[in-house]
Amino acid sequence: MHDTKPLLANSDFPAIFRKRLEILQINLGYRCNLSCVHCHVNAGPKRTEAMSRETIDEILALADTANIHTLDLTGGAPEMHPDFRYLVRAALDRGIAVIDRCNLTILEAPEYADLAAFLAAQQVNIVASLPCYLEENVDKQRGKGVFKDSLAALQRLNRLGYGQPDSGLELNLVFNPQDAVLPPDQHNLERAYKQHLQQHYGIVFNRLFAIANMPIQRFGSTLVSHGCFESYLALLKDSFRADNLENLMCLNTLSIDWQGYVYDCDFNQMLNLPLGAAANPQTHISELRLDQLQGAPIATAAHCYGCTAGQGSSCGGALG
Repeated sequence: MHDTKPLLANSDFPAIFRKRLEILQINLGYRCNLSCVHCHVNAGPKRTEAMSRETIDEILALADTANIHTLDLTGGAPEMHPDFRYLVRAALDRGIAVIDRCNLTILEAPEYADLAAFLAAQQVNIVASLPCYLEENVDKQRGKGVFKDSLAALQRLNRLGYGQPDSGLELNLVFNPQDAVLPPDQHNLERAYKQHLQQHYGIVFNRLFAIANMPIQRFGSTLVSHGCFESYLALLKDSFRADNLENLMCLNTLSIDWQGYVYDCDFNQMLNLPLGAAANPQTHISELRLDQLQGAPIATAAHCYGCTAGQGSSCGGALG
């Protein structure tokens, strides 16, 4: 796999600085039941990295100290971590909201048959990947049979109340482009998703998040192999919008990897770009100084244009 970090290092991206910390995005490990083409984590079934219980407890202690309002759980498939349910319960006992970034298909695996009911009982906010509402496109991007399993999982979640009006169970879907292009208008795409899924499969959901693909890890390597890395990076830079800078998720979010090291965002984590200025050494959660965090510089590189291009892009969808 091609390493794209050296291709992103020389960047004129504007300087940005941290605001008050509110959200912890936690990568529990790289194990996943899928190996998606667009995956910026390079997750898959053969990955074995997993966060220790000790690190999970350190995260909960940080959440207490920093008055965090949301834990955003990701992976891999975060639900495959043996302490996933422990972490969810512990967070909710503290009054902290939990987001589960779910690939949907894990809910249909026999060994996780009770997972959807657990998520509903704990009122976990589900953000689910469904990069298209057409079977051919989804299976091309994520693997054969993924679309059918995803629909079955969505129907299961709907039966539990997810996506239903006034249920309090939020179900949001995620769109990623298949090619080296920016996502289309999120509002119009959400309307198309809702109409198609409702009419053809009786599926409902709350919101659609349109997220740009980052030129890193598996997707970045594919761009290099196809000779279009530079043109995609040029597209991101040419589409830069300064008004997106004020809404970037890295301003109020910390990303924590499976070993407990802290980064400005999930993408920087995958590039091993340390917290703050790029010259700083890695910071472990046990060494984090909260009093020095607000107002600190955020480490940036050329991939950051992916979050500020066009309508903007974050783990919560479009920024503008």
